[in-house]
Amino acid sequence: MIKVLIVDDSALVRKLLAEMLASVSGFQVETARNGAEGLERLHAFAPDVITLDVNMPLMNGLACLDRIMLEKPTPVIMLSSVTSQSADETLEALRLGAFDFIAKPSGALSLRVDQMRGDLVDKIRAAAIARVRPTLRLTDRIRHRVGSTVAAKPPVAARRQEQLADIELPGVVLVGTSTGGPPALETVLCALPASFPWPILIAQHMPESFTGALARRLDSLSAIAVVELAGPTQIRPGTAYIARGGGDMIVSRRGGAVFAASAPAQIGYPWHPSADRLVRSALEHIPATQLIGVLMTGMGNDGASAMQLLHERGGRTIAEAEETAVVWGMPGELVKAGAADWILPLPEIARQLLKVVPCP
Repeated sequence: MIKVLIVDDSALVRKLLAEMLASVSGFQVETARNGAEGLERLHAFAPDVITLDVNMPLMNGLACLDRIMLEKPTPVIMLSSVTSQSADETLEALRLGAFDFIAKPSGALSLRVDQMRGDLVDKIRAAAIARVRPTLRLTDRIRHRVGSTVAAKPPVAARRQEQLADIELPGVVLVGTSTGGPPALETVLCALPASFPWPILIAQHMPESFTGALARRLDSLSAIAVVELAGPTQIRPGTAYIARGGGDMIVSRRGGAVFAASAPAQIGYPWHPSADRLVRSALEHIPATQLIGVLMTGMGNDGASAMQLLHERGGRTIAEAEETAVVWGMPGELVKAGAADWILPLPEIARQLLKVVPCP
């Protein structure tokens, strides 16, 4: 039996979510009206998983989450509206230690609650068996452990000048991740210097309204440039490209230049942005020996079969180790297939990239 605590200031939301979970076997549910009451139930009910609204009176979701992680670390799934402000708040929640988030359907929730049923149930079940680790300030700890300080980001004008240079790409890094991905991406990207010579293409499972906020946040923290892919773009060294949510990122060539572009979701790829589709499209235009695939924390198996193909063709692959993954689904499938060249805890992934791709 999975004990779930629903914390939301809306009586209707509490009722709908409680009824939804009651209709599925294996759940015991209690509710709280705000963050302060949620903290009381945290200790009295001892839930296995908490669903937590972002915007609440008395104590908002971020403040409540911070207290939960300090007092009694428990897997938390944030409920977030699909707005730019909510996207920033949700990313902050993930940094504070939230397991994952669910985007509330637009319009009347009572009419659209079935849209989120399968996703919410799957994430609660995954959260119930996940290990809650002390991940706060992880990036700062990693920087100290590596013994280096990330170089300051070059001025915008200088970065633009570098990007305009006609540089032949020696290779491309392809990254796939899902649940737990934003903090993991922060850890890896913030450990890379501005001189990192390969572009990085990233498929992070996330709604369209969230990927822009993710790119802006990572760009503000890392020495390399991080952008959300808007339209067909010639990819450049020292830049990470986040696939726009709701669709996929694909790779193509125009003359001697390598481009990345957004593409509508395609049948056969159930998760979006799709890591599988990103890697397969890259293999159509770039030799496997010039590709490095990185598969990090996430539910399901997206990216595993494509990176297995990359591995078989002579490319190199990194799978995040189970000990640091929030959910070892995606990287675990790559490991089970025997197609991971390196199985590394999260803090070691950037270090391995710097060994394989020396910086000038």
